[in-house]
Amino acid sequence: MNKLVTTDTVDTQYKNPDKLNIRIRLHQLYSTNKEGFNNWIVKHYNIKKESSILELGCGTGITWKEHTNLLQDCKEVYFTDLFEGMIEEARANIGEHANIHYAVVNAEELPYEDERFDIVIANMMLYHIPNLDKALSEIRRVLKKNGIFYCATYGENGVESFINQMLNIQTERQHTFTLQNGKDILEKCFSSVEKLEYEDKLLIRNRSDLVEYIQSFKEMNDWQNYSDEELYRLISNYEKQGIIEIPKEYGMFVSRK
Repeated sequence: MNKLVTTDTVDTQYKNPDKLNIRIRLHQLYSTNKEGFNNWIVKHYNIKKESSILELGCGTGITWKEHTNLLQDCKEVYFTDLFEGMIEEARANIGEHANIHYAVVNAEELPYEDERFDIVIANMMLYHIPNLDKALSEIRRVLKKNGIFYCATYGENGVESFINQMLNIQTERQHTFTLQNGKDILEKCFSSVEKLEYEDKLLIRNRSDLVEYIQSFKEMNDWQNYSDEELYRLISNYEKQGIIEIPKEYGMFVSRK
């Protein structure tokens, strides 16, 4: 994906949850690791009684749908996103609770006082932020001393790389935040950074689901130039006994202030 991802592009992709839900569905249907990436992420959270939590880029809130029990004893939890459509979906998935709040927030300009939160979360979104250094500075600012910052991201040798190969796309994309470079970036802001990796792959049995997934990224990358017919033809070259196997490379960083 060597197309420049602009703010307008991200707006088009995430102003409502439709495209994101297509991508989530593919992983739910065809991932071999049945624990599920979201469950794996939540398993690593160290949430204590009376914790104050801020999540940036909460998206549809689907990560928490089966884990709201972890939030019951928290002092306050703020689910935020840049887009109102995502906030509405998150509210529907997580529900209304006295200690839970929803807000449209820009990660580069957090409307919270210094050292307010025990935990800040920003999963699968840091690579979209135009000024990542500013956002990380803001995250550090609102974290309490010894507070924890959790951020999940993708690797450079997973689904995107495989699809580029499948479509014969040559790209020299500069990755802004991945499993490969994320630790170096975070160590500039935090006292300790740990990388955790999630083992998984996709075994796709229905080509139409993969075509829909690829087409959901229109406006964001070089995949947009292909018709459905062309995609079916190219995908068939990688199909073996009715299955397309695609590597996944995902994980998360756990950083302490």
